[in-house]
Amino acid sequence: MDGVAKRADGSGLRGGRSPARALAGAGLLGLALSACAIDQTGAVLQPAAVTVPAEAPRTTGRARSVSDSDHSKLVASFGGEYRAPATLRLLTEVTDRLVKASDRPDQAYVVTLLDSPVVNAFALPNGRLYATRGLVALAGDTSEIAAVLAHEIAHVTLSHANARTELELRSQLVSRVVADVLNDPATGAQLQNQSRFALARFSREQELEADGAGVRTLAAAGYDPFAAGRFLTALNRTVALKAGGGTAAEPDMLATHPGTAERISLVTRAARRIGAPGVGTDDRARYLAAIDGIAYGDNPGEGVVRGRRFLHPGLGIAFEVPDGFAIENTKNAVLGTTNEGSRRLLFDQVEADPSRGLDEVLKATWNDAIEGSTVEARTIAGHPAAVALSRGKDWTFRLAAVRVGEATYRMIMAAKGATDPDPAFRRWTGSLASVSPEETRTLKPTRLQIVPATSDNPEELARRMVVPDRPLERFLVLNGLERGASLKAGQSYKVVTE
Repeated sequence: MDGVAKRADGSGLRGGRSPARALAGAGLLGLALSACAIDQTGAVLQPAAVTVPAEAPRTTGRARSVSDSDHSKLVASFGGEYRAPATLRLLTEVTDRLVKASDRPDQAYVVTLLDSPVVNAFALPNGRLYATRGLVALAGDTSEIAAVLAHEIAHVTLSHANARTELELRSQLVSRVVADVLNDPATGAQLQNQSRFALARFSREQELEADGAGVRTLAAAGYDPFAAGRFLTALNRTVALKAGGGTAAEPDMLATHPGTAERISLVTRAARRIGAPGVGTDDRARYLAAIDGIAYGDNPGEGVVRGRRFLHPGLGIAFEVPDGFAIENTKNAVLGTTNEGSRRLLFDQVEADPSRGLDEVLKATWNDAIEGSTVEARTIAGHPAAVALSRGKDWTFRLAAVRVGEATYRMIMAAKGATDPDPAFRRWTGSLASVSPEETRTLKPTRLQIVPATSDNPEELARRMVVPDRPLERFLVLNGLERGASLKAGQSYKVVTE
């Protein structure tokens, strides 16, 4: 979390899609990142606010042309560009090789490496490709990163973003004509709701189409076509690890990506049609050499997650989320969800005049109705605060605005249905505390280090992992190894070190 989480209109998360709908539609990362690149910088496509689950790279781009200003805003929303010349050089070379093997070898592409620990990649229709350092760290070899890039190139080649925009605009037009021109708001609302499902289904179909086309391009470029399935498996295991469960939660009907298991099955079948395992190259050694030393995980200066605890030394605050929540630190907010997705939370900082009442701050930064009788002044961890209840159609929200010195923070918890999340909300808000200088000194940046195995025992290298918990599980996932697997002495593996 970096500074004040605000939209272009300066009103926190107010404007465009309301926080109520945003929280209700968000996955672990989906609140900050929605289906299109323009959404990722703040704008929202109406009427269909289609959510995007955290477990998969996504296609982006609403406009037919994207300006340098849009590019700059998008890059800034992901923490800026990450400077790693060897890594970027490899990504660019892989992209060039894929483009020559694609259906549009004349298309020009530019790759940008983003300074974000989130595992994500996306493309704009004008040929800009983006990959986060979190995604680069997860990929196990050159063919796996090539699989991700081939998937995104397929979205551009197949003009998916433009097709989606046309469907969105057509749905919007029909809904407005029925509601406004024909004076039938009820039918207009029904059509709008139907369009949300149609758009979600359309997006899922696009993802599967891009998966298939990406595997074909991957193989045509000489890479291992089975790498797509390996990377999606690693992605699925990463999501499950973050959620603290054995399996990753699958998206709902409005998710724009198919279930990961379905995608793995599709790309594996596509690879088998090309040849047996072992066809193509993975170029593992070169890839590991190119990513050796890149930053891993959160930047301590922008806050870090340690298990269920979040600490931000720059802001001087910390809190702990209740059991069952997994949290993610994004540039503008801390987002959390339970494994089944029935409870979610958000923590951010909002601009507010210190003389303004905190009850007014809550109302000014929340677009949905707040039950007036529930607004009350409290003291949270010794700081003045205002809390309130808001009930949406499908979700119930507990809200708090807390003033710490000159800064004002929001703490929002959502529960699906009519259940008031107040008990868990009180535990969460009550954990808000100051970060001690001693604790600040323990927060050091971590990096990937490529080291050779000296034995076949994974626990030997897992003990070197500087991670908040489950070092062996994290080592296995990071290196694409199953539990019980043996290492190859002398072969290089990824570990996380300070």
